[in-house]
Amino acid sequence: MEWFTEPDYWLSRLVFQRALAAVYLVAFLAAALQFRALIGSRGILPVPAYLRRVPWRESPTLFHLHYSDRFFAGCAWAGVLLAAALVAGAADRLPLWTAMLMWAVLWALYLSVVNVGQTWYAFGWESLLLEAGFLAVFLGNERTAPPVLVLWLLRWVLFRVEFGAGLIKIRGDLCWRKLTCLDYHHETQPMPGPLSWFFHHLPRPLHRVEVAANHVTQLLVPVLLFTPQPVAGAAAGLMILTQLWLVLSGNFAWLNWLTIVLAVSAIDFSPWVTAPDLPASPLWYEVLVIAVTALVLALSYRPARNLLSRRQAMNRSYDPLHLVNAYGAFGSISRVRQEIVVEGTDEPVVHRGTVWRAYEFKGKPGDPRRLPRQFAPYHLRLDWMMWFAALSPAYAYAWFDPFVERLLTGDPATLRLLRTNPFPDAPPTHVRARVYRYRFTTWRELRETRAWWHRTLVREFRPPMALARTAPY
Repeated sequence: MEWFTEPDYWLSRLVFQRALAAVYLVAFLAAALQFRALIGSRGILPVPAYLRRVPWRESPTLFHLHYSDRFFAGCAWAGVLLAAALVAGAADRLPLWTAMLMWAVLWALYLSVVNVGQTWYAFGWESLLLEAGFLAVFLGNERTAPPVLVLWLLRWVLFRVEFGAGLIKIRGDLCWRKLTCLDYHHETQPMPGPLSWFFHHLPRPLHRVEVAANHVTQLLVPVLLFTPQPVAGAAAGLMILTQLWLVLSGNFAWLNWLTIVLAVSAIDFSPWVTAPDLPASPLWYEVLVIAVTALVLALSYRPARNLLSRRQAMNRSYDPLHLVNAYGAFGSISRVRQEIVVEGTDEPVVHRGTVWRAYEFKGKPGDPRRLPRQFAPYHLRLDWMMWFAALSPAYAYAWFDPFVERLLTGDPATLRLLRTNPFPDAPPTHVRARVYRYRFTTWRELRETRAWWHRTLVREFRPPMALARTAPY
């Protein structure tokens, strides 16, 4: 079937697959390095307890067959190694069926992780990685021409990511329609980066231009993905530029990078690179791709209906395999930044003059003099959830007290998630948490104080807690 393949996208497919494998590598690395404290057998939200509550049909995962921390670590590091092999091009040296199997194993491993990750993995970019990773299984390798149906499905994913994000903004916070959201966003976003302070202090008219450009890129440009080249490629290029702007202005794990990777698949590189002569695709492969396309289109009904709904939902999966999902981001913008500062003391009795020492996190703001760091595409899951907890204690209901208990016991796995441990010799006797209002300093304040943030105490988040009892003092 001559219509089945599109050789002009041979290089686009290769770049997409190598870059997607790199995102997978980062995701598995984060899982391997963070799981013991978050979801391990003795973690804050242990996987074994979760598996006892949730059946296979609701959360299909390899760990329903067996779970141990050693087994989870083995799966995560296997994902790292397999992703690294795909980045290096191993799949392009193998027969088609073997290459597809490598991508399928990578997808199944990460699905198993996400489906036991609970609140730590309840982010839209987890589903996005799984959806893109599932389609990558059927893209073939260097020895085959890219199947045109899968290329169109990748554009459908990219369209939902961008258009969904644009609609949720227009339907959501009024500041998006007034073009004023970026007066606040750079300061109040979940995890600012090293340039966020400077972005925040750009002139307000430029912020208006940023918001207007964002609306164009997310509401108008995505439609052009379904037009002929070179228009579709130019639309993808505009999306890439917008995503790079977001990469510079904050830390959003691999969301921006994965969107860039999807956009690359829509660019036609044939005017610059000629594809080699490739053999015809085997019949079994063509039948399989057509069947998968039909499945994805059938599963697209609810995500497509969600786009048209006035009650549009952000970042929702409609099936336990995360095959076709709804996306969106920042339907509402916080005007004020609040941060939870966790402190401990080694004094046996808490009194008015007790000296408290703060735990510093790797990514989220703490010490006002510390410039925010760049971590994306790596995902600091605890830091992100601390931002949600500051928005509402409801986000922290299941995990915050267990987190504090592990600080009180000096749990090594939990302490490795933090930047500093103010009690290196022995765990604290008490731990408390307080909410502060943070704002970026002005240029003048920065010169005078050398501080990037100014903070003021708002309220108590958790009273002093001890292992023997949990009670305010």
